Amino acid sequence: MDIVGAGEFSTSFVSEFYPSFWWIPATVLAAALAIKLPTIIRLWRDPLLRAVGGLLLLACSVFVFVAPSTIARVNRLTGVPNISAPWVYSLLTAFCGACLLLIIAWRNGLSDRSAATRRATRRVVSVYGGVIVALWVLFALADAPVERLRDLDTYYATTPYMREMILLYLLAHTTAVLITFALIWHWVRTDGLDAWLRWGLKFLGAGYALNLLFDAAKLTAVVARWTGNDLDRLNADVAPPIACLSAVLIAMGFILPHAGQYLHGRWRVRLAHHELRPLYRLLRTVDGTRGGVPFGLRAGPELRLTRRETFIRDVLLTLGRRVDDDLRRRCRDSALALGFAPERAKALAAAAAILDAVETAPRTREDDDTGGPDTTELLCEIGAVSRALRRPDEVRAVRLGAGAPGNSVAVGE
Repeated sequence: MDIVGAGEFSTSFVSEFYPSFWWIPATVLAAALAIKLPTIIRLWRDPLLRAVGGLLLLACSVFVFVAPSTIARVNRLTGVPNISAPWVYSLLTAFCGACLLLIIAWRNGLSDRSAATRRATRRVVSVYGGVIVALWVLFALADAPVERLRDLDTYYATTPYMREMILLYLLAHTTAVLITFALIWHWVRTDGLDAWLRWGLKFLGAGYALNLLFDAAKLTAVVARWTGNDLDRLNADVAPPIACLSAVLIAMGFILPHAGQYLHGRWRVRLAHHELRPLYRLLRTVDGTRGGVPFGLRAGPELRLTRRETFIRDVLLTLGRRVDDDLRRRCRDSALALGFAPERAKALAAAAAILDAVETAPRTREDDDTGGPDTTELLCEIGAVSRALRRPDEVRAVRLGAGAPGNSVAVGE
């Protein structure tokens, strides 16, 4: 395909999908806002969360009102051609202000109420509030009778007052994006960030970098009109998909830390529940345990983990009194002699001692209240002990090395 053919294909592709372009990022941004909304409502006093919520709401509104169908509907309802222009530009300018307020909250910390922070916040609100007022004043002074749904920026690029309005919103947007991108890029390179937060910041940085390309395309097309050239395709065909991709990346930047940390937390709970399975199955063989933890379909992962941990500790409180501390010390020495690391040797020794207690436990639990060794250490090591039980050959080798007989109780999976 030659260059001319490629250009015609690109133009036709954008023209065909242009009406639905804007609803894709609007939907993604709305999903991001829906995910964040419960936390924002619960922690409303948090300035950072309020700034995030305002930014997402404004970004979603921009893409809803910039859709050609919405532009035509607003113009028709008000009876004023192109009144959607100052309205959309006002939303975009407010979005820029929300970006800067978010950076102020991030940079200065949630508890910072200093005079400098309040002064910076007031400055952002006053400057971008003044820009919004100026946009409406310039539109009121301009003469723009021909409705333009896609190319208003270039069509009216040389029209008095409309020209100034278009340039004003582009410069305000570019300034805010530059500052936001620079601060995010500086932050993402700092040490000690959570991995999910770091990836979220990278997506945010990429989204704001694309915003700079959006501004460059728009400004280039407008300046070309001033010089008598025609680069309208940059405004009508290049800038819209860049804006959509930018919005998707920004939404992902806000979603990823929240969703990633949530899913990671759920995974850790499920993994901990699975890791306790060998020790849980072993202790279910002890008489008087009533068959283990009752199963509940409505029980969440956290509740199931808590129930399993409680069951294990309850049984160990009784069984631990019969644990042979001398055997455990010998098993630990045996494990160290076999080349295991100290922590691993400690877990294997505890597993071997518990196995011995299970094998020698009496058939009744009449002497549950008798004294015995301190079980505190065992109760704190149930995860490591359960992992050790997944290697029955290692436990068996440790027991034999300590002079204890091989176990007759099944361990592992």
